[in-house]
Amino acid sequence: MPERILLQSEGEELESFLEELQRERQIKEITGWETGFPHLSRMLDGVLPGLYLLIGPPAAGKTSFAKQLLDQVARLNGVPATFFSFAERKKELRIKTLARLSGLENREIRRGSAYLLHWYGVPKAQQIDAADLAPGWDKLRKSAEEAKPWLDLTYIIECTAETDIERIEEQILEVERLKSAAQVMVAIDDCQRLKCHEPELTRRLAMVANELQETALRRHIPILAVWPNLREEHSSLPQIWSDRAPSADVILVMTSDLQRSKKLTEPNQAVTLHIVKNRGGESGQLAFEFYPAFSQFVEIA
Repeated sequence: MPERILLQSEGEELESFLEELQRERQIKEITGWETGFPHLSRMLDGVLPGLYLLIGPPAAGKTSFAKQLLDQVARLNGVPATFFSFAERKKELRIKTLARLSGLENREIRRGSAYLLHWYGVPKAQQIDAADLAPGWDKLRKSAEEAKPWLDLTYIIECTAETDIERIEEQILEVERLKSAAQVMVAIDDCQRLKCHEPELTRRLAMVANELQETALRRHIPILAVWPNLREEHSSLPQIWSDRAPSADVILVMTSDLQRSKKLTEPNQAVTLHIVKNRGGESGQLAFEFYPAFSQFVEIA
């Protein structure tokens, strides 16, 4: 005979539930993973399983933002992270990461990249002599060494024209296996290039977003997908994107703030991140400053 289940009303269980919530709040202020951007973490309630769409015009810094966010999630939460790239090569993405960490400009790092990448896990070119490099490279090498523990959690995967969502999920599973992890943080740059038979971009967005959201929920992971604003919509209200990808859990739209940019030294840019859809938290706007030379975003209070 089956064991009898003791039923309790919501009212009877209310006190124990409130105590449970109180215990959880004492542990952390947000539900999901820390982003490294305090205001963004608060508004999102942290990074949770689901699909995050990041949309913005060309040259707005979307790739740099996505890579920085992914790196910060890996570093602050100790979780594996995987960056899928259709456009930029591993070398360029690694240089961006080290520019942000060291405070040395991308172009300066490129001049000695053969030496630098030795410290990032790539064999050192024999013709480069450490004595020929500027003193600032000691700082860069130290930054790379300090980042090694969380860099061991991160992967960059170069995609091809044949890469589809099924292939991406296979590689996510492989990272989970390698790191013995139940969850990973995933970013997909230029996700409009995912193999898809729909040529029209608006319909393609809805299809890709739907498949990625299903993958995120099936794997119980967060996926940050970067989508370009290639048409005249860049002058339209950011809220239009909420209707174009109804399956996304969070939609972030990046726009330039021309008035604030006038106060900055070129080519530095003032950027507004519009949270136009957010199932787990608040909607609103956040201000950032983007420093292209260092591939770095700084959140502004």
